[in-house]
Amino acid sequence: MTASSVEQLRKEGNELFKCGDYEGALAAYTQALGLGAAPQDQAVLHRNRAACHLKLEDYSKAEMEATKAIEKDGGDVKALYRRSQALEKLGRLDHAVLDLQRCVSLEPKNKVFQEALRNIGGQIQEKVRYMSSTDAKVEQMFQILLDPEEKGTEKKQKASQNLVVLAREDAGAEKIFQSNGVQLLQRLLDTGETDLMLAALRTLVGICSEHQSRTVATLSVLGTRRVVSFLGVDSQAVSLAACHLLQVMFDALKEGVKKGFRGKEGAIIVDPARELKVLISNLLELLAEVGVSGQGRDNALTLLIKMVPRKSPKDPNNSLTLWVIDQGLKKILEVGGSVQAPPGELAVTANSRMSASILLSKLFDDLQCDAERENFHRLCENCIRSWFEGQGLPGKLRAIQTVSCLLQGPSEAGNRVLELSGVMESVIALCASEQEEEQLVAVEALIHAAGKAKRASFITANGVSLLKDLYKRSEKDSIRIRALVGLCKLGSAGGTDFSMKQFAEGSTLKLAKQCRKWLCNDQIDAGTRRWAVEGLAYLTFDADVKEEFVEDEAALKALFQLGRSEERSVLFAVASALVNCTNSYDYEEPDPKMVELAKYAKQHVPEQHPKDKPSFVRARVKKLLAVGVVSALTCMVKTESPVLTNSCRELLSRVFLALVEEVEDRGTVVAQGGGKALLPLALEGTDVGQTKAAQALAKLTITSNPEMTFPGERIYEVVRPLVSLLHLSCSGLQNFEALMALTNLAGISERLRNDTCTCTMQVTYSMCPGQDKYSNARKLASSPAWSPTSYFRAFPGSPAPSWACCMAGNHCSSYWCGRVLAP
Repeated sequence: MTASSVEQLRKEGNELFKCGDYEGALAAYTQALGLGAAPQDQAVLHRNRAACHLKLEDYSKAEMEATKAIEKDGGDVKALYRRSQALEKLGRLDHAVLDLQRCVSLEPKNKVFQEALRNIGGQIQEKVRYMSSTDAKVEQMFQILLDPEEKGTEKKQKASQNLVVLAREDAGAEKIFQSNGVQLLQRLLDTGETDLMLAALRTLVGICSEHQSRTVATLSVLGTRRVVSFLGVDSQAVSLAACHLLQVMFDALKEGVKKGFRGKEGAIIVDPARELKVLISNLLELLAEVGVSGQGRDNALTLLIKMVPRKSPKDPNNSLTLWVIDQGLKKILEVGGSVQAPPGELAVTANSRMSASILLSKLFDDLQCDAERENFHRLCENCIRSWFEGQGLPGKLRAIQTVSCLLQGPSEAGNRVLELSGVMESVIALCASEQEEEQLVAVEALIHAAGKAKRASFITANGVSLLKDLYKRSEKDSIRIRALVGLCKLGSAGGTDFSMKQFAEGSTLKLAKQCRKWLCNDQIDAGTRRWAVEGLAYLTFDADVKEEFVEDEAALKALFQLGRSEERSVLFAVASALVNCTNSYDYEEPDPKMVELAKYAKQHVPEQHPKDKPSFVRARVKKLLAVGVVSALTCMVKTESPVLTNSCRELLSRVFLALVEEVEDRGTVVAQGGGKALLPLALEGTDVGQTKAAQALAKLTITSNPEMTFPGERIYEVVRPLVSLLHLSCSGLQNFEALMALTNLAGISERLRNDTCTCTMQVTYSMCPGQDKYSNARKLASSPAWSPTSYFRAFPGSPAPSWACCMAGNHCSSYWCGRVLAP
């Protein structure tokens, strides 16, 4: 029975492999191996697994599986040939040629083996010529760069550019490394000249990229502390280059060697976990150093955000997060609690505290149990208590600033520390201080503390009068605008519920008018105007405010300009305001019977504002498009900053979906670059955000020429987001729109048709019910209702499948519909 089961699974794997479902075939072969197959069968199964890995472009695993097959059967020519293919892709041509020579000796008349051997021989000769010709070039470039007489010459600039270009290729990076390049690059870094330091750092990026052993050797020569210290220099360009280098080093240490050479440097034995901790430990130390530039501190926070938290909740190992919390939480809180201006304080930028909040939030979200979260709370409380109780007024200011940082990040931790004895009382007291700096810290804390409904009601009862007094009497715009935002936040505590009004009729409109006035004032710095956007983000829950806001063209243009500016901390507020204006948040019509039941029970029933009806929403979308909202959103998507969080991406996806809802608006969105901006949103972010972006892509693909909407190679990137909508968790409309969009794509070219077929087959297989997924996959694939083969069977000369018009009927909105004759 075991032998029969193994044979059956092997055949099923072969069938799936022929259909292009390489992952399914791999699973079948793996299951067969688990049944205890005979040695000869094991060799065949390992050989077949190698073929799957080759198709999936995982060449390291392909080499490993082929090696296992050869260990079982040394004369298996197929296994030898597949290992040679994997070794060739990995760049290990000297080993690949040995396997091919063995294949030719076993089957001398096999023309495939003979041709492969000739090709790889040519590659080896080319590689030898390239390596030998670059030896002299590398030496000459370093001589020019290190020659003091060549200072500032065009020759020196060209040499540095050539060195960077050479390091981008694996062979060139290896040649630089073997030519004592790291020590020579260290001498370039020691010069202190910006141009030479940039050239050295960018060359090191090429040397360390995806190569673990070279990375460890580089850190050993330069010193981890020295490499990290380049983040803190005053030159912004050097700091960014060092940030890129450290990111590459981290990826190399974490992922190991994906490609590269296996020479003497490959014999270095390292403990990646130890090297990672040394690297992260130095980054944490950098956060608390006084002499570090604000830009360098921001770059260090960005690296920690990318490096520390787990990429997926499915990964059970969060030990790195726990270690960072134990070793560096206080240092992160020091950045979050920093107060600008006083000498001796940490240098920070306008984005530093927001970056610290995001890092704290990601660390807290990465915790897995109550005990870990309780430890986080305890460390935060101890840190704030030590500042609050033992360092006088400066300590209190730092503690309150840290509370604000926590409230913007892990709000649960922020609310816990806000309840410590004396904290809230100090916030209220400092709001009345005569010192602007103290007032700023206290008012911001009061604003962030009003985030929860329970605390908002407390502040409404105890702090509204204080905020109104600050707004009316303060002579500083920076204080008045923050007090105004506090009033805006309290006034919007009811959200979109029309029946819950916190303030008197017309008060929110007055607040919104003042926010728009400050937003349009170019004389105010961007950091202060950001608070006006924060206020509008809260007030636009009110439909009356939305209507007035979209009528104010100057305010909309000022909002979009601020979204494009370097003030990155404003992105979430801009996105929130646009989500509110377009009503792109989730809303479900309440069941009338449940409404009647709630009224009978005297329970509160939320009411929708009359101006939030679809006709008003469509009119607001038209006005936003006319002012240029799409180009602003496109710039926001391109932002490379930790402030562009997954939640922010989701908000942008929601706005895009609202903008393409009407067919006549889609051309405007495409013309202003909306199609290009949607691709990264559909590939990264929350599940909801990716689905919204994919649906927006589907709507654009249905009603426009895909070749114009997604020019060049970008059109092939659209397939996978569209196929992701063909899932049982998506709605029927999303399924339908995805199929229509894929139909248009399939009519473009044979390559697109094949890509669409392959991706759809994989999704079809993943949705198969029952225990015998392999046979069910075949049944689904062969059924007329699901088979991509039958879907994409077009008439000769037709640019799109004939079934599209059958399914869509006479009222199809597909771009290709007019060109296809329905059967």
